[in-house]
Amino acid sequence: MMRLATLPDGTPDGRLHIVSRDNARCAPAEAAHTLQAALEGWDSLRPLLAAEYDTLNEGGGAPFDPATAMAPLPRAWAWLDGSAFDNHGLLMDEAFGVKAEKIPGKPLMYQGISDRFLAPAADVPLPSEGDGIDFEGEFGVLTSAVPMGTTDTLPKIALLVQINDWSLRKLGAAEMKTRFGWIQAKPACAMAPVALTPDELGPAWVGGRIHLPLQVAWNGATFGNPHGGEMSVGFDALVAHAAYSRHLPAGTVIGSGTVSNAAYRSVGSACIAERRAIEMLDHGDAQTPFLSFGDRVRMECRAADGGPLFGAIDQRVIPV
Repeated sequence: MMRLATLPDGTPDGRLHIVSRDNARCAPAEAAHTLQAALEGWDSLRPLLAAEYDTLNEGGGAPFDPATAMAPLPRAWAWLDGSAFDNHGLLMDEAFGVKAEKIPGKPLMYQGISDRFLAPAADVPLPSEGDGIDFEGEFGVLTSAVPMGTTDTLPKIALLVQINDWSLRKLGAAEMKTRFGWIQAKPACAMAPVALTPDELGPAWVGGRIHLPLQVAWNGATFGNPHGGEMSVGFDALVAHAAYSRHLPAGTVIGSGTVSNAAYRSVGSACIAERRAIEMLDHGDAQTPFLSFGDRVRMECRAADGGPLFGAIDQRVIPV
């Protein structure tokens, strides 16, 4: 069991820290200076880092302030985002008016920006309110090295993370029609401050899925509380899909796609586009606007007993 965070030290990759089980204290990791280094030597370094975690939980360390943390993995070799919540896909077909052509047995996945992941409390600079600024709350995994063709991938899932996949919807609708992939519609994502090993979730980690709700708020008002357990395929299948024809380097980030539930009218949504799609179904047109500069979005997943897990992503949208 283990919780890890990265604090700034003046370098792009920051300094890896061990975080206590209550997310209250931290200490610099001794076995690895950065999370990327830890993931590259995961099989040998994990026991050493776990021993440091046990020691920290016995006492000591310094107060952990998640607002000062970088993303746990500030930059990665690859960011591959799936779309593993079928309900979201159905609603987004309605929102965009463009139906994704799905291949039976193969999950949807795209490759996004990986050279930076925004800090959980960092402002998000974007070009224009007219682009349809949206948030997308999701979960993700960080892998150790995955050889091409690996199918038994659960052992390759080193850490779990929480992600806000920022999106520019009005640009996305146009780019989807080209069938050539997203570029302008997908700016940098953000990560919650703490990455944790799957065993930190206990019974909430089942079938390669996080069986917990993701709490999403927009300007302080609850927006949605969808549950992560409704993935149509687990993270193991997403990793195997990505590794079919390529080696995945240690530190590959793979996302679940927007968390979404069939009971969306009672639990709400993890992105604005989904709510707009529901409004189109219910009323004939979308009524909820996209984000404006100055708006704040907060996302957090907590344990079943209310205890902290990943910490919160709490960001404000600003002009470039």
